[in-house]
Amino acid sequence: MDLELPDGRVVRVHDSGVGGVPVFWLHGSPQTGDLLEPLLEAASRRGVRLLGYDRPGYGGSTAVAGRDVAAAAADVVAVADALGLGRFAVAGHSGGGPHALACGALPPGRVFAVVSMSGPAPVSAEGLDWFAGMAPAGEAELRAAVAGRAALEEHLASAEFDAEVFTPADHAALEGPWRSLGANAGAAMAAGLGGLVDDDLAVVGPWGFDLAEVSVPTLLVHGVRDRMVPAEHSEWLVDRVRPHGELRLSPQDGHVSILDRVGDVFDWLVLRG
Repeated sequence: MDLELPDGRVVRVHDSGVGGVPVFWLHGSPQTGDLLEPLLEAASRRGVRLLGYDRPGYGGSTAVAGRDVAAAAADVVAVADALGLGRFAVAGHSGGGPHALACGALPPGRVFAVVSMSGPAPVSAEGLDWFAGMAPAGEAELRAAVAGRAALEEHLASAEFDAEVFTPADHAALEGPWRSLGANAGAAMAAGLGGLVDDDLAVVGPWGFDLAEVSVPTLLVHGVRDRMVPAEHSEWLVDRVRPHGELRLSPQDGHVSILDRVGDVFDWLVLRG
């Protein structure tokens, strides 16, 4: 459904409509909020009502140039209010990870738990070599983002996909159970680069909230072989969300294949609901 917000923006909402425990799934970059079949299947088995939305600039949601990561929290609450939801959990993958953490910093009473899968730390992360371990293509994109909107747009306009950003396990996942992820990325880019540009700029800019404000149980899940966002990012993040934080590293997984652990993520969330 398309939800019109008080500021005139439209947010496209996706709702499985079944299940008991409400969980928002915050998509990666570039993606839309479409609820992909492996997510729906894992949610259905665990009694989860899965929800998502297109971040501004993707799919059917109005673009917001200059948005920060924290802005996602207000959008999630607006969707929850429109659907009559009280308490809910939030999980995000890749570029959705920071946006999920932002929801964990909301005032008490709405979000009961948060998960970030393969999510980056802030560029300002003290003591973390932020670009270390990234595949060259991914590093080049994010360095362009640090240089600003014009540099990023110029880079993306000529950049070509480099298969080396993914591990063999990632490629197997994209050719198998997560094939729909690739198709969805194409759909997210069909209307242009705007959503991805705004996502990248938000991730490398000030997030708009303090990680110390995350006050709910928080699970960080990361593949040790991740070439897009190295696992050291989640290792850094978990120390900033303690005592609420928990880290799970998967030795064999990369950036995409980690999604095979989504059933475990939903189990963890249901136990805290």
